[in-house]
Amino acid sequence: MAQPAEKVELFDVNSDEALARNEVALREAERIVEAMLFAAAEPLDESEMARRIAEGVSLEQTLERLRAHYAGRGVNLSRVGKKWFFRTASDLNWILAREQVEEKKLSRAALETLAIIAYHQPTTRAEIEEIRGVAISKGTLDTLLETGWIRLRGRRKAPGRPITYGTTDAFLMHFGLEQIGDLPGLDELKSAGLFDGRLPKGFGVPQPSDDTALRDDEEPLEDAAPELLEMDFPEEPEAPEVPEPLNDDG
Repeated sequence: MAQPAEKVELFDVNSDEALARNEVALREAERIVEAMLFAAAEPLDESEMARRIAEGVSLEQTLERLRAHYAGRGVNLSRVGKKWFFRTASDLNWILAREQVEEKKLSRAALETLAIIAYHQPTTRAEIEEIRGVAISKGTLDTLLETGWIRLRGRRKAPGRPITYGTTDAFLMHFGLEQIGDLPGLDELKSAGLFDGRLPKGFGVPQPSDDTALRDDEEPLEDAAPELLEMDFPEEPEAPEVPEPLNDDG
């Protein structure tokens, strides 16, 4: 007696259902992340968004879908490090300009100092001066700190405990970088004409890193606070006694 033929499934029903469920979860995650980004007053960290979406949903995939959706619109989804934000499309900036702001150009010393910090961070003032070959004024570092492009990281575990400097997210945003690794390498700098003539043997451009975690040779800035509080300040001299004015009967 002939056996009935086995039923052959042309499509994996369970797989299709899983894909459909995943698509629904991704769309809901997009809506949640989109709402969070619009409501945020500053760039939003990935860890904050990951806590709000359903478990098992890929935040990376959610953000990339959302970025693709806004790619050709008036606002674009941008990333700086692990933080995301909406910004006006670059070709529409002129429409929103209300007034012409006179930009103050940084001095050559400030630009060189900024470049050294970006590529060699964490670095100290003495290390910056060694690379530049000349001393830098305190005003140069103050200017860069005021722009918000550099920050105080910590203190080097070395005699004198010098302060170490690093770049900020504001630095990345101003120069249109998603991460510090997007800084140009040696070949790109050569093609831009920034290096003329023959370079010294073994010359290279370091791979920059702006990891916020302190390194083994750094310690927190907070350790310096007690020392400042324990400093002895001279007491102010007591004001001399002023004789009372004589009255008319005196």
